[in-house]
Amino acid sequence: MSLPRPEPEGIPLSVYVHIPYCLKKCPYCDFNSHARTGELPEAEYLAALRRELSQWAPRIQGRWAQSIFFGGGTPSLFSPGFYAAILEELTEQVGLTADCEISLEANPGAAEAGRFAGFRAAGINRVSLGVQSLSDARLADLGRIHSAREAREAAASARRAGFDSLNLDLMFGLPGQGPEEATSELDHLLALEPDHVALYQLTLEPGTPFAVRPPPLPDEDTRADTEEQLRQRLDRAGFQHYEVSNHARPGHQCRHNRNYWELGDYLGLGAGAHGKLTLNPGILRTRSYAGPEAYLRMARDGAATAEAAWQDDSDCVADFALNTLRLRDGVPVDLFPERTGLPSDRLDASRERGEAAGLLEPRGDALVPTQKGRAYLDDLVGLFLAE
Repeated sequence: MSLPRPEPEGIPLSVYVHIPYCLKKCPYCDFNSHARTGELPEAEYLAALRRELSQWAPRIQGRWAQSIFFGGGTPSLFSPGFYAAILEELTEQVGLTADCEISLEANPGAAEAGRFAGFRAAGINRVSLGVQSLSDARLADLGRIHSAREAREAAASARRAGFDSLNLDLMFGLPGQGPEEATSELDHLLALEPDHVALYQLTLEPGTPFAVRPPPLPDEDTRADTEEQLRQRLDRAGFQHYEVSNHARPGHQCRHNRNYWELGDYLGLGAGAHGKLTLNPGILRTRSYAGPEAYLRMARDGAATAEAAWQDDSDCVADFALNTLRLRDGVPVDLFPERTGLPSDRLDASRERGEAAGLLEPRGDALVPTQKGRAYLDDLVGLFLAE
């Protein structure tokens, strides 16, 4: 029998704002991003976000956002004035905690880098740069439009602008790349003194140009050796490997993403944005229209939300496993009833199978993946999805 759903006020709240525009679509990217054609519709997009926010704000009154994340696409294509305006709107309609983490994904290109002082003045306090590589040849292989020099200059520009929380993305498992080259890439990245490093293996996502015309990727053993050496190098450099792909210096874990992984709430705004809100009588999953043109059109009509569905109990179990098991140190079992309102014994059978298979630490009070569980995360999560 299900317990009463948790009170919304007890669930941490974040806001995700999606900016779908890019200068060019990368051949490996399967995100909801669209190469811009002509002038960016900045004013129209701001108006659409305001309308969408006004529809949801009354349902989350009294809950202040602890983090905001502007993702994309390439959010740095929009002006600092755009972000000052939408942050003012969020402050008025939702409310932000005094220490609210406000992140912006940025392209390392020269034009966007020149705006960092403006972004900081607008209220953004954390920047994530999609560096991916510090080799011009590798950047060309990946279809990126910035250079290694521009990436270095962008990191320096962010520091000069006053950002004291800087994430840099790096990809590995590139065509023909072995552990030595990848480690050298990481050393160059660490020379830029980031506070946070997101390490991603190049994968061939369905529907992308790379999936249609696959580049010659390293074999599985080489990729595994490369990843192990990169993780060890980050550990020696003082970074904590706290999630599958993420590493941080002390005090610099991404609070916004942790809220996802700990099954907090988040309001999703913008084209294709997903949301999760604990309301009465349950947990509501939302998705906005994905195509920018459709989103703008539907927002004008006051109907930007394409889907809104209440989660059932099995959805809650699956959602909990898919998110929390990504965390290296795991989570307390008690977090499950706190976030879902369901009894913790709903996890017992799956947890016991995970422990028997050596995928979970043998602990009754927490779900903590073992080293084997982290290596075979899909198998571990699958034990809970079967519920």
